[in-house]
Amino acid sequence: MKVFVRALIAIGLALLVQPVVAQTNWPEKPIKLVVGFTPGSATDVTGRMFAQRFSEAWGQPVVVDNVAGNSGAIGTDKVAKAPPDGYALMWAGNAAITVLPSMQQLPFDPVKDFEHITTTLVMPSVIFVNNDLPVKSLADLIAYAKANPGKLSYGTPGVGTPQHVAGELFCRLAGIKMEHIPYRGANLTDTMSGVVPVGIQNAGAAMPFVRDNRVRGLAVTALKRSPNASDLPTLVEAGFPGFEATSWFALLAPKGTPKPILNKVRAEALKVLADPEMVKKFAVMGLEPVGSTGEETKAAIANDIPKWGKVIEDAGIKAGQ
Repeated sequence: MKVFVRALIAIGLALLVQPVVAQTNWPEKPIKLVVGFTPGSATDVTGRMFAQRFSEAWGQPVVVDNVAGNSGAIGTDKVAKAPPDGYALMWAGNAAITVLPSMQQLPFDPVKDFEHITTTLVMPSVIFVNNDLPVKSLADLIAYAKANPGKLSYGTPGVGTPQHVAGELFCRLAGIKMEHIPYRGANLTDTMSGVVPVGIQNAGAAMPFVRDNRVRGLAVTALKRSPNASDLPTLVEAGFPGFEATSWFALLAPKGTPKPILNKVRAEALKVLADPEMVKKFAVMGLEPVGSTGEETKAAIANDIPKWGKVIEDAGIKAGQ
């Protein structure tokens, strides 16, 4: 009996020690970094930049797994249901976790079903117009829209994107109406030609066109001026207090992923964000480093869901529109 008891104790101790050893040695095999969009998208490109640096630091391949569909929700759900062992991480864009919950029933909870590691990068959007439109400021745009009801439309990368909800919020606060024209990704050529006179796109896509005077930039959707678009005022400066509608990326893991693993991932992400060469590359893309705590990321998601839910409800936005 004593031998049997000792054996049970030994087995129990082994089971207790095993996860600690596994966490200490992590990673011992390749890691999947799930991206909810197709190769070549901004989410994919930035995710690959981090995956490469993680691979170099950890001595294991960090493989980008493109699981596209439903504005990133399909890939996000895959990670939510993955084993919480650190071998499946999510490179999440904010649309799938802050906008979509108010547009459709999702199979995951963005707040409860994940460990929130850090918000990595943020990028404002730019409101711009066709050069022939007699509009040189946001105030001019509002006046023109009121004087010409039903004549303006604005293009965005798609339904439910940060740019779409930003446009609807702007229209509601300004007391104007513009028809939303969704595209599959960035499209500035129709604004250049005047087919869609107004556009809202992320700064990385829009600013090269603004700098080359192919479209006229009016404002950025961040709380403060972007260093990558310093000549453009914010909507706050234009008379819309507290207006903020940015695109951002965050690292998530399945709920229950051990804390030591989360800490290791965040520590390496912060190194990437602080690297001067990487900062230069991010700036070219219109991106600004963040490096929040997990709790800050979780709080931002929890705050943004009802914020955009109100805009979506008021505008009557439906999935698939």
